[in-house]
Amino acid sequence: MSDQINHTMDAYRRCRLCPRNCGVDRADGMRGYCGADAQIRVARAALHFWEEPCISASEGSGAVFFVGCNLGCVFCQNYEISHQKSKDPGVDMEAGIAVSPERLAELFFSLKDQQANNINLVTADIHIPAVAQAIALAKAQGLDLPVIFNSGSYITVESLRMLEGLVDVYLPDFKFYTAQKAAKYLHAADYPQTARAAIAEMVRQAGACRFNAEGKIRKGVIVRHLLMPHGLLEAKMIVKELYHNYGDSVYLSLMNQFTPIAAHLRNYPELQRGATEAEYTELIEYALSLGVKNAYMQEGGTVSESFIPAFDGSGVL
Repeated sequence: MSDQINHTMDAYRRCRLCPRNCGVDRADGMRGYCGADAQIRVARAALHFWEEPCISASEGSGAVFFVGCNLGCVFCQNYEISHQKSKDPGVDMEAGIAVSPERLAELFFSLKDQQANNINLVTADIHIPAVAQAIALAKAQGLDLPVIFNSGSYITVESLRMLEGLVDVYLPDFKFYTAQKAAKYLHAADYPQTARAAIAEMVRQAGACRFNAEGKIRKGVIVRHLLMPHGLLEAKMIVKELYHNYGDSVYLSLMNQFTPIAAHLRNYPELQRGATEAEYTELIEYALSLGVKNAYMQEGGTVSESFIPAFDGSGVL
């Protein structure tokens, strides 16, 4: 175990875990663009009922929400835990509770005891070395739930390979198709090509989607796209590319739940509304016209801050 811990800490030195390539020594307490050092911080570990039906089902998904993020999405609904940007060593993050990989593994078993369908790691991208250690430890102790890696897709292929054989299901976003919009809304002009490479690696690892007799996912990749206001053209381009590359082996999740949070969008008036019903209907009809068969869609009424969980340490203490 000591060798594994040393290997984990080595991965945080001169950090190159994401395309930001900060190069900071997170193992020595420095914080990268993501706002994190080598310490895992978790804001919530609880049953979550608002994922795709094959993930949440009736029992709920065992969702673990991590603090910090290497993207800068101006519209992030989890803003209070994603935008922790202090780079000063020794400064406590404002959100979340510090946990070790061993404690994280214990949280997985606690969620299993609550009858969770799976372990759902929400935005663990910046913590991959320690998270991989926790998953390996939990599986060695008998964890038999599918592990889901819920990602923004701004992640290197090399980092994803640390998860090979540990993650069963990948749930990546494909947020924007063009560098222009990615730069404006994510502060990452290289997001589109990074996401393409990341999703390709996820598909290589997890393969086609597989489900159990109850329709709950056990293996595979579901790619999410959140339809943005005025974003129909980009959404269509993303759907077309994904279907061309992967056919129905990859499931699509086309979402209409964009929730404008006015306090964060003062400088983005074009984002101060949700996607319209007409825009979303046109996107669904376009996907069907391409021949897409394996996709999830949302019904009306999903634009609401009530879908944002409380990041109050539930299930962690």
